[in-house]
Amino acid sequence: MPVRSEAWPAGTPCWVDCQVDDPVKAAEFYGALFGWDMQGGGEDSGGYLMALRDGEAVAGVGPKPEPGVPSVWTTYFAVPDADKAAEQVTAAGGSLVVPAFDVMEFGRMFVAADASGAPFAVWEARAHNGAAVHNEHGGYVWNDLHTGDFDAAKQFYGELFGFTFIEFDDDAMRYATFTPPGGGEPVGGINDDRRGGAAPARPYWLTWFQFDGIDAGLTRAGELGATVLMAATDGPFGRMAILAAPQGELFGLLDPATTIGERPADRD
Repeated sequence: MPVRSEAWPAGTPCWVDCQVDDPVKAAEFYGALFGWDMQGGGEDSGGYLMALRDGEAVAGVGPKPEPGVPSVWTTYFAVPDADKAAEQVTAAGGSLVVPAFDVMEFGRMFVAADASGAPFAVWEARAHNGAAVHNEHGGYVWNDLHTGDFDAAKQFYGELFGFTFIEFDDDAMRYATFTPPGGGEPVGGINDDRRGGAAPARPYWLTWFQFDGIDAGLTRAGELGATVLMAATDGPFGRMAILAAPQGELFGLLDPATTIGERPADRD
């Protein structure tokens, strides 16, 4: 399986976690769906649980920062200097939601909103590099932004991370993949949700997890209390579906149609 043992390149989605009302119940859901081994959750970690596969970090599950906010999956981008990145966020037209702070010895992070209003986070790695497991069953494989302000989002992330974009534009969709400086392959995308219908009331980053045998996965997710929002559909990179977990957070499943070495989601 692909396992990363060093910090991710700057501008790469390097970690994902969800914030919910009941982290323990969310951990039970995702553990049963993906086969994750959930560890932590004590007072010393603020109730935060770490998901592992074969002993390697996959994702996190934690409590909401305050009651009443939506349950969400958050995408983290790797940066070498969180404080400098925070200054760049505001200079590019975004805003800080949670200023930069240290996460014990593991790293330094902040939460921000981009120029289109979508929340995201950054991670300056120290003891914790981010996801070690990726691009395999039960690991995250892709992250994309769903927004009604496509051009503003492209400009913002281009200024912040120095992304280059490849845009796909037809009657059905308008989508851009992005690649960090020095990268060889795209690491994520931006979707213009106005092209497919009504734009989301609240723009958001969607995390896609690889699931081999997606149709069986949707059946299992339903048994565990999830709701299918987009039924399994064949696309250029595999068979995909979008779900809402029992506590409401959205996530995608992708059953890749080609080998990892041929997919744009490959980030090593």
